[in-house]
Amino acid sequence: MVLGIKARPEQIADIHHRLGLDQPIGKQFTSFIATLLTTGDTGQSIAYNVSSRALVLDRLPVSLWLICCSAILVVAISLPLAMTAAMHKGSWVDQLVRIVPTITLGMPEFWVGLVFVLLFAVTFKIFPVGGTQPGIDGMLYSMALPSLTIALAQTPFIVRSLRTRILEVLGADFVVTLHAAHLPERVIRRHVLRNALLPALQLYGMKISFLVGGTLVVEQVFGLKGVGSLLFGAITARDFPLIQAIAIYCALGVVLISVIVEIAGGLIDYRVRGRAEHASAGGMA
Repeated sequence: MVLGIKARPEQIADIHHRLGLDQPIGKQFTSFIATLLTTGDTGQSIAYNVSSRALVLDRLPVSLWLICCSAILVVAISLPLAMTAAMHKGSWVDQLVRIVPTITLGMPEFWVGLVFVLLFAVTFKIFPVGGTQPGIDGMLYSMALPSLTIALAQTPFIVRSLRTRILEVLGADFVVTLHAAHLPERVIRRHVLRNALLPALQLYGMKISFLVGGTLVVEQVFGLKGVGSLLFGAITARDFPLIQAIAIYCALGVVLISVIVEIAGGLIDYRVRGRAEHASAGGMA
């Protein structure tokens, strides 16, 4: 691939030696891992002939913007819908909240993105067709449609899980006690939501993990120069070192998100924090 179809055998042997491909596979793997852990280097891109790490880091900010905006929109949409559905169980409001998000679940993200582009960018000219604009305001403006596209695909899972958990908490004894004490409804809702958040938070963390590797299609539809479009180009060019680097950094992102979710779960639910402190004390003992 690097030398072309007319490469001579000695040229192929030379590049095999320079890339370490003439070594046993076990040695190649240990050498790669050792280099990754000591220097963070993930190899040289075949298509771009530069460090794959530099390429990923250059495209990473756009993808992070997209993931963060999508994650915020998922929360902003899911929490009110789930709470409204649970507080009006069995009513037409509950049925509507349960049905409408499910409709978006069956729509491919690329199709939803194209519809948004046609409606809000081409027809009404409210948002840009694609690409990014400079500055924080410009970036938020550019991320509105792509992040909403991703959020609508993830919202149904969170709404369903959170609604079920809220209904379970509403039937708990402490909620009956709160009602008997004639506390304001907003105070009761705050207590209910806090006790219902942990399972939904764990699912939320998993869905954000999917977002890390799932922005490929959306970035292509909206012309965003992020890691997803970089991965698409690397797959097309069969640039295996670059594909490998993107996979590694996405895996690290998933691990980081999992840790953040665990910490957030401890802050929300004192029982999780108590178990963690107990486990820490037991380890020290």
